[in-house]
Amino acid sequence: MPQPLQAILAIASISLVLGGCAGAKESVLPQDGPSMEAIYDAHMRELGAQDPTVVRGALGARRINSGEEDLVGYTREAFNELDVTFPRLPNPSLVMYVFPHLTGSERTPVPGYTTAFPLYERVEYALPGEVATPR
Repeated sequence: MPQPLQAILAIASISLVLGGCAGAKESVLPQDGPSMEAIYDAHMRELGAQDPTVVRGALGARRINSGEEDLVGYTREAFNELDVTFPRLPNPSLVMYVFPHLTGSERTPVPGYTTAFPLYERVEYALPGEVATPR
C-alpha cells in the first residue's frame, strides 16, 4: 500500500473514533434523585448520629479514651515495624582468604587478604508468621 494512502486511512480512522467519542452526551450517572448531602443526612439520622460515639459504635469501632494503654495495637512501635513483621532470613557470610600473589603483566605483588561475602545472592524476607520471632 502506498505511503500517502496509509496516512489518509490512519487520519480517517482516528477522526472517526474521536468523532464518536465527542458525540456521546449521555451521562453514566443518573441526573435525577437525591443529592449526596441528602443521602448522607438520611443515613446519619438512621444511625441516630447526634453523638459521634453512636456512629462509631454502629460501625464497630471501639471507644478510645485518653491514655496510652487504649492505643495499644493502633500505634507504630519499634516492635511492630517491618523488621519484625517481615523478618530477614538468615544469610551467613562466607570468609575467604586470598593468598599473596603476583598480578598483571607487570607482575605486581598483592599481599594476602581476607574478604567476606554473603552465601546467597539476594536478601530474602519471611512472610508474617513464617518464622518464629523472639519477643
